[in-house]
Amino acid sequence: MRQTMAVLTGLVLILAAGACGASGPAPAGTTPSSSVPAERPAAGEHLLSLEHGGVKRTYLLYAPPGYDPTRPTALVIALHFYPGSGALIREMVGLDAVADRENILVAYPDGRHTAFNALICCGSEDDVGFLRALTDHLVRTWRADPDRVYLTGISNGGDMSFRAAVEADGLFAAIGVVSGGYSGPLTAPEDYVPDTPVSVITFIGGQDIYAETFTEGIRTWQRRLGCKSIPEPGAGGAARISRTDATCADGSEVTVYTLPDMGHSWPGARSGQLAAPEAGLVATDLIWDFFATHPRRPA
Repeated sequence: MRQTMAVLTGLVLILAAGACGASGPAPAGTTPSSSVPAERPAAGEHLLSLEHGGVKRTYLLYAPPGYDPTRPTALVIALHFYPGSGALIREMVGLDAVADRENILVAYPDGRHTAFNALICCGSEDDVGFLRALTDHLVRTWRADPDRVYLTGISNGGDMSFRAAVEADGLFAAIGVVSGGYSGPLTAPEDYVPDTPVSVITFIGGQDIYAETFTEGIRTWQRRLGCKSIPEPGAGGAARISRTDATCADGSEVTVYTLPDMGHSWPGARSGQLAAPEAGLVATDLIWDFFATHPRRPA
Protein backbone atom coordinates (compact mmCIF):
# COMPACT_ATOMS: atom_id res chain seq x y z
CA MET A 1 0.00 0.00 0.00
CA ARG A 2 1.47 3.33 -1.05
CA GLN A 3 1.05 5.86 1.74
CA THR A 4 2.33 9.41 2.10
CA MET A 5 5.80 9.84 3.49
CA ALA A 6 4.84 11.54 6.74
CA VAL A 7 2.17 10.96 9.34
CA LEU A 8 -0.85 13.22 9.35
CA THR A 9 -1.64 14.61 12.78
CA GLY A 10 -5.03 15.98 13.53
CA LEU A 11 -6.45 15.38 10.06
CA VAL A 12 -9.80 17.08 9.72
CA LEU A 13 -11.81 16.14 6.66
CA ILE A 14 -14.07 18.86 5.40
CA LEU A 15 -16.98 16.64 4.56
CA ALA A 16 -19.78 18.63 6.13
CA ALA A 17 -22.92 20.16 4.74
CA GLY A 18 -22.72 19.82 1.01
CA ALA A 19 -24.79 21.25 -1.72
CA CYS A 20 -26.91 19.51 -4.23
CA GLY A 21 -27.39 17.46 -7.30
CA ALA A 22 -27.46 18.51 -10.90
CA SER A 23 -30.32 19.90 -12.84
CA GLY A 24 -31.55 17.66 -15.62
CA PRO A 25 -31.16 13.88 -15.84
CA ALA A 26 -28.37 12.38 -13.75
CA PRO A 27 -25.72 10.08 -15.28
CA ALA A 28 -25.93 6.35 -14.69
CA GLY A 29 -25.28 5.41 -11.07
CA THR A 30 -25.63 9.00 -9.92
CA THR A 31 -28.55 10.50 -8.02
CA PRO A 32 -28.81 14.18 -7.14
CA SER A 33 -29.80 15.03 -3.57
CA SER A 34 -33.45 16.00 -3.12
CA SER A 35 -33.01 17.65 0.29
CA VAL A 36 -31.12 20.75 -0.89
CA PRO A 37 -31.86 23.46 -3.46
CA ALA A 38 -30.53 23.35 -6.99
CA GLU A 39 -26.99 24.56 -7.57
CA ARG A 40 -26.57 28.08 -8.87
CA PRO A 41 -23.20 28.27 -10.63
CA ALA A 42 -21.34 31.37 -9.50
CA ALA A 43 -17.85 32.54 -8.60
CA GLY A 44 -16.52 31.51 -5.20
CA GLU A 45 -15.80 28.49 -3.03
CA HIS A 46 -18.40 25.73 -3.03
CA LEU A 47 -18.65 22.62 -0.84
CA LEU A 48 -20.78 20.23 -2.87
CA SER A 49 -21.90 16.62 -2.98
CA LEU A 50 -22.92 14.12 -5.61
CA GLU A 51 -24.42 10.71 -5.02
CA HIS A 52 -22.77 7.94 -7.02
CA GLY A 53 -23.47 4.23 -6.65
CA GLY A 54 -25.65 4.87 -3.62
CA VAL A 55 -22.86 6.76 -1.84
CA LYS A 56 -22.72 10.49 -1.13
CA ARG A 57 -19.44 11.82 -2.52
CA THR A 58 -18.17 15.26 -1.52
CA TYR A 59 -15.92 17.72 -3.29
CA LEU A 60 -14.77 21.31 -3.17
CA LEU A 61 -15.24 23.46 -6.27
CA TYR A 62 -13.48 26.76 -6.84
CA ALA A 63 -14.81 29.18 -9.47
CA PRO A 64 -12.67 32.32 -9.95
CA PRO A 65 -13.98 35.90 -9.79
CA GLY A 66 -14.10 36.05 -13.60
CA TYR A 67 -16.17 32.88 -13.93
CA ASP A 68 -19.06 33.22 -16.39
CA PRO A 69 -21.60 30.36 -16.23
CA THR A 70 -22.70 31.08 -19.79
CA ARG A 71 -19.28 30.36 -21.33
CA PRO A 72 -17.39 27.04 -21.59
CA THR A 73 -14.57 26.94 -19.04
CA ALA A 74 -11.55 24.65 -18.67
CA LEU A 75 -11.70 22.31 -15.65
CA VAL A 76 -8.90 20.81 -13.57
CA ILE A 77 -9.75 18.01 -11.12
CA ALA A 78 -7.10 17.55 -8.40
CA LEU A 79 -6.77 14.25 -6.52
CA HIS A 80 -5.21 14.06 -3.07
CA PHE A 81 -2.69 11.71 -1.46
CA TYR A 82 -3.55 8.94 1.02
CA PRO A 83 -4.64 9.58 3.70
CA GLY A 84 -5.93 12.95 2.65
CA SER A 85 -8.79 15.13 1.43
CA GLY A 86 -9.62 17.61 -1.26
CA ALA A 87 -9.07 20.42 1.23
CA LEU A 88 -5.49 19.29 1.91
CA ILE A 89 -4.39 19.16 -1.72
CA ARG A 90 -6.14 22.47 -2.35
CA GLU A 91 -4.17 24.11 0.44
CA MET A 92 -0.88 22.62 -0.76
CA VAL A 93 -0.69 23.07 -4.53
CA GLY A 94 -2.02 26.58 -5.18
CA LEU A 95 -4.35 25.80 -8.06
CA ASP A 96 -6.82 28.47 -6.93
CA ALA A 97 -4.25 31.13 -7.87
CA VAL A 98 -3.96 29.55 -11.32
CA ALA A 99 -7.75 29.58 -11.57
CA ASP A 100 -7.82 33.30 -10.75
CA ARG A 101 -5.16 34.04 -13.37
CA GLU A 102 -6.45 31.76 -16.14
CA ASN A 103 -10.18 31.87 -15.33
CA ILE A 104 -10.65 28.10 -14.95
CA LEU A 105 -12.65 25.83 -12.65
CA VAL A 106 -10.87 23.60 -10.12
CA ALA A 107 -12.52 20.64 -8.35
CA TYR A 108 -11.04 18.85 -5.34
CA PRO A 109 -12.86 15.54 -4.72
CA ASP A 110 -12.65 13.68 -1.42
CA GLY A 111 -11.68 10.03 -1.67
CA ARG A 112 -13.84 7.62 0.34
CA HIS A 113 -12.20 6.89 3.69
CA THR A 114 -9.39 9.35 2.75
CA ALA A 115 -8.29 7.37 -0.36
CA PHE A 116 -8.95 6.61 -4.00
CA ASN A 117 -9.25 3.11 -5.45
CA ALA A 118 -6.21 3.56 -7.66
CA LEU A 119 -3.72 1.18 -9.28
CA ILE A 120 -1.88 0.12 -6.09
CA CYS A 121 -4.41 0.92 -3.38
CA CYS A 122 -6.83 1.81 -1.72
CA GLY A 123 -10.37 0.56 -1.18
CA SER A 124 -13.02 -0.76 -3.53
CA GLU A 125 -15.05 2.30 -4.52
CA ASP A 126 -15.96 2.93 -8.15
CA ASP A 127 -13.76 6.02 -8.32
CA VAL A 128 -13.46 5.90 -12.10
CA GLY A 129 -17.25 5.99 -12.29
CA PHE A 130 -17.35 8.79 -9.73
CA LEU A 131 -14.91 10.89 -11.77
CA ARG A 132 -17.04 10.29 -14.85
CA ALA A 133 -20.18 11.36 -12.97
CA LEU A 134 -18.46 14.41 -11.46
CA THR A 135 -17.14 15.53 -14.83
CA ASP A 136 -20.53 15.03 -16.47
CA HIS A 137 -22.18 17.08 -13.75
CA LEU A 138 -19.67 19.93 -14.04
CA VAL A 139 -19.97 19.97 -17.81
CA ARG A 140 -23.77 20.12 -17.71
CA THR A 141 -24.27 22.38 -14.71
CA TRP A 142 -21.13 24.54 -14.53
CA ARG A 143 -20.35 24.69 -18.28
CA ALA A 144 -16.97 22.99 -18.00
CA ASP A 145 -15.59 22.61 -21.53
CA PRO A 146 -15.57 18.85 -22.35
CA ASP A 147 -12.53 19.36 -24.60
CA ARG A 148 -10.56 20.95 -21.75
CA VAL A 149 -11.05 18.64 -18.78
CA TYR A 150 -7.80 17.73 -17.02
CA LEU A 151 -6.83 15.50 -14.10
CA THR A 152 -3.92 15.93 -11.73
CA GLY A 153 -2.88 14.26 -8.49
CA ILE A 154 -0.09 13.28 -6.13
CA SER A 155 0.83 9.84 -4.76
CA ASN A 156 -2.44 7.86 -4.51
CA GLY A 157 -4.08 10.64 -6.51
CA GLY A 158 -1.36 10.39 -9.15
CA ASP A 159 -1.91 6.64 -9.49
CA MET A 160 -5.64 7.33 -9.77
CA SER A 161 -4.96 9.81 -12.57
CA PHE A 162 -3.31 7.08 -14.63
CA ARG A 163 -6.14 4.65 -13.93
CA ALA A 164 -8.80 7.17 -14.94
CA ALA A 165 -6.84 8.13 -18.07
CA VAL A 166 -7.16 4.51 -19.24
CA GLU A 167 -10.56 3.44 -17.91
CA ALA A 168 -12.49 6.71 -18.39
CA ASP A 169 -11.47 6.70 -22.02
CA GLY A 170 -12.07 9.95 -23.88
CA LEU A 171 -12.86 11.96 -20.74
CA PHE A 172 -9.56 13.66 -19.91
CA ALA A 173 -7.45 15.58 -22.42
CA ALA A 174 -4.29 15.31 -20.28
CA ILE A 175 -3.13 14.27 -16.82
CA GLY A 176 -0.49 15.74 -14.50
CA VAL A 177 1.03 13.16 -12.17
CA VAL A 178 3.26 14.14 -9.23
CA SER A 179 5.06 11.43 -7.22
CA GLY A 180 2.72 8.80 -8.62
CA GLY A 181 2.92 6.12 -11.25
CA TYR A 182 1.60 3.65 -13.78
CA SER A 183 2.19 0.32 -12.05
CA GLY A 184 0.52 -2.65 -10.40
CA PRO A 185 -1.45 -5.72 -11.55
CA LEU A 186 -4.09 -3.73 -13.44
CA THR A 187 -1.44 -2.36 -15.77
CA ALA A 188 -0.03 -5.77 -16.70
CA PRO A 189 -2.00 -6.29 -19.95
CA GLU A 190 -0.25 -4.71 -22.93
CA ASP A 191 -3.52 -3.12 -24.04
CA TYR A 192 -4.05 -1.30 -20.72
CA VAL A 193 -3.65 2.13 -22.33
CA PRO A 194 -6.16 4.76 -23.49
CA ASP A 195 -7.88 4.27 -26.83
CA THR A 196 -8.23 8.06 -27.09
CA PRO A 197 -5.10 10.27 -26.85
CA VAL A 198 -4.26 11.44 -23.32
CA SER A 199 -1.12 13.55 -22.88
CA VAL A 200 0.92 13.20 -19.67
CA ILE A 201 3.22 15.43 -17.65
CA THR A 202 4.84 13.80 -14.62
CA PHE A 203 7.34 14.68 -11.88
CA ILE A 204 9.57 12.05 -10.24
CA GLY A 205 11.83 12.67 -7.24
CA GLY A 206 15.14 10.82 -7.30
CA GLN A 207 14.99 10.35 -3.50
CA ASP A 208 11.45 8.94 -3.63
CA ILE A 209 11.44 5.29 -2.51
CA TYR A 210 9.14 4.63 -5.47
CA ALA A 211 11.33 6.43 -8.02
CA GLU A 212 12.32 3.28 -9.92
CA THR A 213 8.70 2.11 -10.05
CA PHE A 214 7.52 5.46 -11.39
CA THR A 215 10.33 5.65 -13.94
CA GLU A 216 9.72 2.13 -15.22
CA GLY A 217 5.99 2.80 -15.35
CA ILE A 218 6.29 5.87 -17.57
CA ARG A 219 8.71 3.99 -19.82
CA THR A 220 6.14 1.21 -20.19
CA TRP A 221 3.42 3.77 -20.98
CA GLN A 222 5.59 5.31 -23.70
CA ARG A 223 6.59 1.95 -25.17
CA ARG A 224 2.99 0.76 -25.40
CA LEU A 225 1.86 3.99 -27.05
CA GLY A 226 4.78 4.12 -29.48
CA CYS A 227 6.23 7.36 -28.05
CA LYS A 228 9.46 8.70 -29.52
CA SER A 229 11.74 11.22 -27.87
CA ILE A 230 12.02 14.72 -29.28
CA PRO A 231 15.01 17.08 -28.78
CA GLU A 232 15.83 17.85 -25.17
CA PRO A 233 14.48 21.34 -24.31
CA GLY A 234 16.23 21.68 -20.95
CA ALA A 235 14.52 21.83 -17.59
CA GLY A 236 14.36 25.58 -17.20
CA GLY A 237 15.13 25.22 -13.49
CA ALA A 238 17.90 23.90 -11.29
CA ALA A 239 20.83 22.50 -13.26
CA ARG A 240 20.41 18.93 -12.01
CA ILE A 241 16.75 18.73 -12.94
CA SER A 242 16.19 16.89 -16.21
CA ARG A 243 13.29 17.02 -18.64
CA THR A 244 12.46 14.60 -21.42
CA ASP A 245 9.71 14.93 -24.01
CA ALA A 246 8.17 12.41 -26.36
CA THR A 247 5.49 12.36 -29.04
CA CYS A 248 3.36 9.21 -29.25
CA ALA A 249 1.84 7.37 -32.19
CA ASP A 250 -1.68 8.51 -31.28
CA GLY A 251 -0.64 12.18 -31.22
CA SER A 252 -0.43 12.49 -27.44
CA GLU A 253 2.70 13.83 -25.76
CA VAL A 254 4.64 12.87 -22.63
CA THR A 255 6.85 15.20 -20.57
CA VAL A 256 8.87 13.80 -17.67
CA TYR A 257 10.68 15.91 -15.07
CA THR A 258 13.20 14.12 -12.88
CA LEU A 259 14.36 15.92 -9.74
CA PRO A 260 17.34 14.00 -8.29
CA ASP A 261 17.26 15.68 -4.87
CA MET A 262 13.51 15.50 -4.24
CA GLY A 263 11.59 12.83 -2.34
CA HIS A 264 7.88 11.94 -2.38
CA SER A 265 6.67 15.52 -2.76
CA TRP A 266 5.00 18.23 -4.84
CA PRO A 267 7.78 20.45 -6.21
CA GLY A 268 7.33 24.13 -5.56
CA ALA A 269 4.48 23.75 -3.05
CA ARG A 270 5.15 26.08 -0.13
CA SER A 271 3.05 24.46 2.59
CA GLY A 272 1.49 21.12 3.35
CA GLN A 273 2.59 17.63 4.24
CA LEU A 274 4.22 16.82 0.89
CA ALA A 275 5.44 20.29 -0.04
CA ALA A 276 8.93 20.74 -1.54
CA PRO A 277 9.36 24.53 -1.76
CA GLU A 278 13.06 24.34 -2.65
CA ALA A 279 12.70 21.72 -5.40
CA GLY A 280 13.86 24.08 -8.15
CA LEU A 281 10.61 24.36 -10.10
CA VAL A 282 6.89 24.87 -9.51
CA ALA A 283 4.95 21.84 -10.67
CA THR A 284 1.57 23.57 -10.43
CA ASP A 285 2.52 26.21 -13.01
CA LEU A 286 4.18 23.70 -15.33
CA ILE A 287 1.17 21.37 -15.16
CA TRP A 288 -1.23 24.16 -16.12
CA ASP A 289 1.07 25.36 -18.94
CA PHE A 290 1.06 21.78 -20.27
CA PHE A 291 -2.71 21.45 -19.93
CA ALA A 292 -3.31 24.78 -21.66
CA THR A 293 -1.56 23.54 -24.80
CA HIS A 294 -3.15 20.06 -24.78
CA PRO A 295 -6.91 20.17 -25.36
CA ARG A 296 -8.65 16.90 -26.12
CA ARG A 297 -7.56 15.30 -29.37
CA PRO A 298 -9.82 13.19 -31.57
CA ALA A 299 -9.20 9.43 -31.48
